[in-house]
Amino acid sequence: MSSAADALAGAALLIAVAAAALISALVTWTSRPLLQRYALARPNARSSHRIPTPQGAGIAVIAATLIVASLWGVSANVAIPPALVAATIVIALVGFADDIVSLPVLVRLVLQAACVGAVVFTAPETARIVPTLPLALERGLVVLAGVWFVNLVNFMDGLDLMTVAEVVPVTAALLLLGMLGHLSWPAVLVATALCGAMLGFAPFNRPVAKVFLGDVGSLPIGLLLGWCLLELAFRGEPAAALLLPAYYLADSTITLFRRIIRREPFWSAHRTHFYQRATDNGFTVKRVVGEAFALNLVLALLAVATVRTDSTAITILALLAGAGAVALLLWRFSRPQAS
Repeated sequence: MSSAADALAGAALLIAVAAAALISALVTWTSRPLLQRYALARPNARSSHRIPTPQGAGIAVIAATLIVASLWGVSANVAIPPALVAATIVIALVGFADDIVSLPVLVRLVLQAACVGAVVFTAPETARIVPTLPLALERGLVVLAGVWFVNLVNFMDGLDLMTVAEVVPVTAALLLLGMLGHLSWPAVLVATALCGAMLGFAPFNRPVAKVFLGDVGSLPIGLLLGWCLLELAFRGEPAAALLLPAYYLADSTITLFRRIIRREPFWSAHRTHFYQRATDNGFTVKRVVGEAFALNLVLALLAVATVRTDSTAITILALLAGAGAVALLLWRFSRPQAS
């Protein structure tokens, strides 16, 4: 691109972020009375909040993301996969139903797998991560990983601003990588719109939160974010695609295996994730979110470094540094703070 074209593209990205933020904020603000009436999350022994709080503001985030990304795609002649849009809407409806009436676990998993499968199996056959694997096997593994990613984003949405602290740095990094030519434009559009939508939601979710995303938000956010990371992996950057969500992956996956080993009902609600244990260990909510946000910025820088240098040695060092940084934060969260 020429410098003029770069400037124009950068301005368009900023406009898209601002538009998504404005739509998200307006819809969140106007929908709060309805959510207060019909989708109130009451605190229980496994909750991190202490007062009844409306949930379901994810409707605003997902609506803003899809509207801005779709309109921008039409104006720029960039096609966002119809399967992704449809799957996002369906999985949001599944989440909304679960927010209201609590669906059975098996029903949720089947519907989530159908949505993830629709996105993965409609991808071009040339889109590969490990070309030596049979295509059907690779796609099947990606679907399993996708279902887990959708759920882990939901599991990690248990503290005020926690999802904002994850999604904003990741989507901002994806936006930057797209501007540098390392990500498909459909994924750039989705990441940019999602970044703006989360920024518009953030003022309503800062401690003490006035409203929560709910499953209607966290599940489709997991789908959209997972798809963007998959697109990055398809472009030959699997290390960056792992580094960006590394904290979420580690906290949720380690917690899952720990609960399985202890023969706990791992599918049921709990508050034993590292970030949840941190609040029990003397960390304030703002400190937990702040440290998670700082770690995600570090992971984003490492991910960008692996892509821009295109060096195997630097990629290995970045992966080791990212793993070490994540392990250090998990260790800190798991230890009581001195009073």
